[in-house]
Amino acid sequence: MEPMNLNKTSIKQLRAEAHRQKLKPVVMIGQNGLSDNVHMEIDSALSHHELIKIRVPGLDASDKKQMIDSIAQKHQASIVQTIGHVAVLYRRNKEQNRYAKFIKAD
Repeated sequence: MEPMNLNKTSIKQLRAEAHRQKLKPVVMIGQNGLSDNVHMEIDSALSHHELIKIRVPGLDASDKKQMIDSIAQKHQASIVQTIGHVAVLYRRNKEQNRYAKFIKAD
């Protein structure tokens, strides 16, 4: 399963929705990095919420980007936004699909 390719309008609307809902990071990656438990939490949060924030540790910019990219790839999620140490990820849940109105086909 590949991550959804979101167009710019969809990304903008999902970013606004994350801000409107005042989402807080639901997964915080600690000093131990990406353990199996952290991956299970990310997967569970994406399945339940579809749109989540995660907090990554204080790494340099390239390491942080690499970590966020690897998380998105592993969990078939799309990166909506990254600001500082926080990333917003989206993965559609076919049963709930609560953000369908924001997802436009290219």
